[in-house]
Amino acid sequence: MCAAKNGESPQQTTERPLTIAMVVDAFGNRGNGTSNSALQWAQELERQGHRVRLVGVNAPEYPAKINRVPLVSWVAAKQQMQFAQPSATLFNRAFDGVDIVHIYTPFKFGRHALAAARAKGLPVTAGYHVQPENVTYSAGPLKYVPGADSFIYWLFKHWLYRNVDAIHVPTELGARLLREHHYTAPIHVISNGYQARFAPKRQRLGDEAAGVPFKIVASGRLSNEKNHVELIEAIARSAHAEDIHLTIAGTGPIKRKLERLTRKKLARPASIGFHRNSDMPALLQSCDLLCHPSIADLESVSVIEGMACGLVPVIAKSPQSAASQFALCPESLYEVGHPEQLAAHIDWWIEHPRELNEWGQTYADHTKEHYSVESSVHQFVQMERETIAAHGATR
Repeated sequence: MCAAKNGESPQQTTERPLTIAMVVDAFGNRGNGTSNSALQWAQELERQGHRVRLVGVNAPEYPAKINRVPLVSWVAAKQQMQFAQPSATLFNRAFDGVDIVHIYTPFKFGRHALAAARAKGLPVTAGYHVQPENVTYSAGPLKYVPGADSFIYWLFKHWLYRNVDAIHVPTELGARLLREHHYTAPIHVISNGYQARFAPKRQRLGDEAAGVPFKIVASGRLSNEKNHVELIEAIARSAHAEDIHLTIAGTGPIKRKLERLTRKKLARPASIGFHRNSDMPALLQSCDLLCHPSIADLESVSVIEGMACGLVPVIAKSPQSAASQFALCPESLYEVGHPEQLAAHIDWWIEHPRELNEWGQTYADHTKEHYSVESSVHQFVQMERETIAAHGATR
């Protein structure tokens, strides 16, 4: 598991700092997981002494123009995503003098960045952050088309990943899926990690006796594969339904559907909507339980951040989701598609506040040990150094 790898102590090195160009379609308000991860890594890379050039929409020094794709951009915007317009002039300026280029997504901007980097003779790595299963679920009927996921794996490989020197994936599940779909570039498993500002704040023992609602939080895109409908169904079945307040932090195309369902099913009004990333630590610290019913996830940083804040998670076990690896006890895991199991686990944690408190600290300690962004970035730099060395040896 990648957790064990991230628990290793980073190797101290006297090697020179790197200059890395990080290509992401858009850097926005941290509402999108991919751009948020890129910004976190860029900050940590610079803290560790390296130089980073961010390239994409809203980048401070190397900004790209927005590429408006009919219909696709409209759907993407609902999930805090934008596409960037490639520019040979921009890439030439951004890549001049860098050691390596790292690309985050296989879309038009990333593909043109790859070509521009190769024209300069630069080594190129790429992150695998867009899971084909997420694409098919977001595309509605496409998820029912046989072979749709496999086709998108092939398409992404054809567009970008067959031509890069190394691939970063956040979990062993992601690595296995890529190997099963015949990705041949070296694959490095490195967690996206979390920042230290996500930390435990308060003890929760005794809140329920004081009449305070039991607060459940979920975080992620408001889209079908995140499976928030199942969480709402589970809370409605809970023996403590009248005492539960639900917050779903996110934005996406099924927001109104979820709002209608909560009004119909839940005893208490729910809070559903976008929260700035800077506000997420305080939100997580104010809650009692994290539920993650997602069907498809390459990692799910939102679960890591919740655990870092001392929240016990209850996670769906799904063959297309890596998030179940975070569960440390049986009451933190349920079979996806079974809201009655999720309801039973929610009830167990509500009825065992002492265990909730103790396991919350256990999860916080475990997360701090295994998933810090500092450790992840050390491993990323090692991947980049190995790629640069291999590239130089073959020229």
